[in-house]
Amino acid sequence: MSPHESAHNEWLDSVATQRRADGLRRTLTARQPNDASLDLAGNDYLGLSRHPLVVEAAAAAAQTWGVGATGSRLVSGSTAVHAELEDDLRAFLGHGKALVFASGYAANLGAVVALSGPESLIVSDQLVHASLVDACRLSRARVVITPHRDVDAIERTLAQRSETRAMVLTDAVFSVDGDVAPLAELVRVTSQRDAVLIVDEAHSLGTVGVGGRGALAHLGLTGLDHVVTTITLSKSLGAQGGAVIGSARTIDHLIDQARAFIFDTALAPMAAAAALAALRLLSEHPELASNVRARAIDLSRIAGDCGFETSSPAAAVVSIRIGDPALAVDATRVCADHGVRVGCFRPPSTPDALARLRLTARADLTTDDLALASGALEAASELISIKAGSAS
Repeated sequence: MSPHESAHNEWLDSVATQRRADGLRRTLTARQPNDASLDLAGNDYLGLSRHPLVVEAAAAAAQTWGVGATGSRLVSGSTAVHAELEDDLRAFLGHGKALVFASGYAANLGAVVALSGPESLIVSDQLVHASLVDACRLSRARVVITPHRDVDAIERTLAQRSETRAMVLTDAVFSVDGDVAPLAELVRVTSQRDAVLIVDEAHSLGTVGVGGRGALAHLGLTGLDHVVTTITLSKSLGAQGGAVIGSARTIDHLIDQARAFIFDTALAPMAAAAALAALRLLSEHPELASNVRARAIDLSRIAGDCGFETSSPAAAVVSIRIGDPALAVDATRVCADHGVRVGCFRPPSTPDALARLRLTARADLTTDDLALASGALEAASELISIKAGSAS
């Protein structure tokens, strides 16, 4: 072994040891097709990933187009399915034009990097998704991070800028705690200060507003030239991929300039077809959005009854603050032992270094599902009380 290999391995081992001591070591667990656990960890908010019409649409597209896109969108990867999905997304969300990417992560990277640059300013909420954080790092723009949901700080930063072009980044519904951005105020400030507003609606599409059209549509703020929406197709639509929706000028610019679009293999046609089928089901069944919000409120109430600290959810995410990462891992394990899978968010995924359990509601949760969740959370609460008591 060369000295360089030895140093590299020593560094990897030391990092792994420290993460293990901090309760931050991560492992992969493969789901099995016959797993009977109740899934409150995934993002299949509307329960459409296994809907027969969605599965059939994916299978039919695979038979027609093959399993892969075969190339980037500008070479051979654009199909009639992509075009149809983009048209339906545009109509559903109320914007001028849509552009489908291979993932929601790529959509955020593509939009932010292509619409900013070395002589522009990006003002970002401190709790935006990691994909937007990485986009800031790649943008070569001057980046200012403002406190969470602090519109005054954003307005001051925009007012004091020297750059001609500016951009503000926010999630619509934030992924860790499920709280909602002050979108009406952000639209006003960005309009007055001549800035672009990029809103990540990953967690609000399908869960917020009438028919699940998202937080911007709920407030009547769609179709504005300076507002750009990014979405994922992998949550409420149960498929895979992402998209950017905005003015025709904006989308045309992304086709020319967004590296995450130009140089990435296109979304597989079968995933695009599945998302299209799910979007049409949501259009036909707008009650799905109100159902998932109602189930989230049920889960929040159950968690509160079990003694956990939580807040009333605005969408599908129910966040339970635990604090210690090791306790959060233990609570997750107890829930799994009781037949319920829940999310475990630990630093650096949490902004305040406090670990959380994250429950995600689904529109199709039953009374029996909620009873099962109640039993699992009660057991987790009892374990945390015992361990916290023994440590004090």
